[in-house]
Amino acid sequence: MYTEIQIRIKPEQAGVEETLRQIAARVAGVGAERICRVDIVRKSIDARQKEVMFNLVAGLHIDRIEEKEKVFVPAYRDVSDRETVVVVGAGPAGLFAALRLIERGFRPLVLERGKAVEDRKKDLNGLYKTGMVDEDSNFGFGEGGAGTFSDGKLYTRSKKRGDVRRAMEILVYHGANPAILVEAHPHVGTDKLPGVIVNIRKTIQKQGGEIRFGCRVSDLIIRENSIQGVIAGGQEIASRHVILATGHSARDIYRMLQRRGVRMEPKDFAVGLRLEHSQQEIDRIQYHTPEGRGKWLPAAEYNFVTNIDGRGVYSFCMCPGGVIVPAATGPNQQVVNGMSSSYRNTPWANSAMVTAIGPAELESMNYRGLFAGMVFQEALERQAWEEGGGGLFA
Repeated sequence: MYTEIQIRIKPEQAGVEETLRQIAARVAGVGAERICRVDIVRKSIDARQKEVMFNLVAGLHIDRIEEKEKVFVPAYRDVSDRETVVVVGAGPAGLFAALRLIERGFRPLVLERGKAVEDRKKDLNGLYKTGMVDEDSNFGFGEGGAGTFSDGKLYTRSKKRGDVRRAMEILVYHGANPAILVEAHPHVGTDKLPGVIVNIRKTIQKQGGEIRFGCRVSDLIIRENSIQGVIAGGQEIASRHVILATGHSARDIYRMLQRRGVRMEPKDFAVGLRLEHSQQEIDRIQYHTPEGRGKWLPAAEYNFVTNIDGRGVYSFCMCPGGVIVPAATGPNQQVVNGMSSSYRNTPWANSAMVTAIGPAELESMNYRGLFAGMVFQEALERQAWEEGGGGLFA
């Protein structure tokens, strides 16, 4: 028999298999000898009280091991001879769009201005050695987008964005740790993400799709108010359907869309700075103990929200045991991002501390028009570069 139960347990108890089995048996009201296996289905940390606890959903195999559900395998098909849909951008949105197109029987042609993962790594090494940014191959542009070299946090509070578990299962299918299906705040890790991205590329190619690197889209082909394709690398690429998945930093694309008469409107966006702290200190604060996290707890996270003179200020993209990296996409700019490996084992934690800025506030600073926020962002990044002495980090 297989049944699931909820257990509230100390971290050191959860870390010892026999202890976990004994506690699970007591909660389930059966003899421990009858439990053949305990599977952790869901796991979260409750650090609200002085004593930190794990909340588990445990699957118990009683008397015999039950056949589990088969491992998730996406329904990909051969689309070599099917209608082509152009996807602009090979970041997370573009790659998942390509996979979805394959499931629906369309052939994705992914056009990416940057380079493949393997070549991006070389350019990032060059960035650290020379301080020179390749405008098409950096921490923002290239296969997998900014997500390739990031923490890979997968937590969302939104309940309106489709099947979140399915997205995680696709990542596991392509090499992510299955633990992301269990953890309440899952993450993949920057040491694992490049391999996952390469495997997604291989799936797209195996099923008949195509990815072209070093292929910058410069214009849309529109005839009789209908999309007919794109212009990339100086040549026309025909398609009745185009998916734009260009991401935050492709400023040239947004200016092109304006020239093409595509309706756009500005919205509030977050701006701020990234703070770095001692991970040990964060562990001590969050886990309420001078010893920090000890053997059984992971590097602690935090969320911070406050209100200063009517302005909301909040933390974003907190990276336990991580590092800060230079994330500019062009010369003479300074902007940073945070990342963590799957182990989250550096001595440092970092997080962005941001506030929202909208069109009215930008206008008060003499930034006007549709792209006021984008122009403000560019100016801020140039100012950070200049005041930081022109180095990788301000």
